[in-house]
Amino acid sequence: MSWELIKEELKARFRKVKLLLLDVDGVLTDGRIIYDSAGRDSKFFDVHDGLGVFCLGKFGINTIIITAKNSKTIGPRSKDMLVAEVFADIFPKTAVLDKILKKYRVALDEVCFVGDDLVDLSLMRKVGLPVASANASSEVKEAAVYVTNCLGGRGAVREVAELILKSQGKWKDVLEFYGA
Repeated sequence: MSWELIKEELKARFRKVKLLLLDVDGVLTDGRIIYDSAGRDSKFFDVHDGLGVFCLGKFGINTIIITAKNSKTIGPRSKDMLVAEVFADIFPKTAVLDKILKKYRVALDEVCFVGDDLVDLSLMRKVGLPVASANASSEVKEAAVYVTNCLGGRGAVREVAELILKSQGKWKDVLEFYGA
């Protein structure tokens, strides 16, 4: 969605964000999990989403991954993206919320969470800016304040990162960093 088309009330919510929480499967990936014959999993991550998360970290917005599953693929990818912390094998996802709020010194209304499926609902109902990826379940979309135009694993996280950075006046700094 074009920045100009975002309503002022929604821009104000993005402006408050100090911390981004992300699900993995269906948000940072397209939801597919591939198992090889040895039982090892593979996931598809989008490079554009990764650059969005990297830019958030570079310009002062921490990102934390909270996933109900665990995968060896998450560690290297989160390091590439400058993710501040990863919580894996977490259910319900709200189980780590108080710890995160205290550690990162943020209030609930300063937290954005992007989810896509039922396991994300408890956390979406707590944070100030719940976002659903375009491929999210209908229940998650109903709980969201914003539904991305892009699919999970195909630009949804980049879309959210840009909205945060633009709303906070940091997008010009990102462009300057890349020589644009």
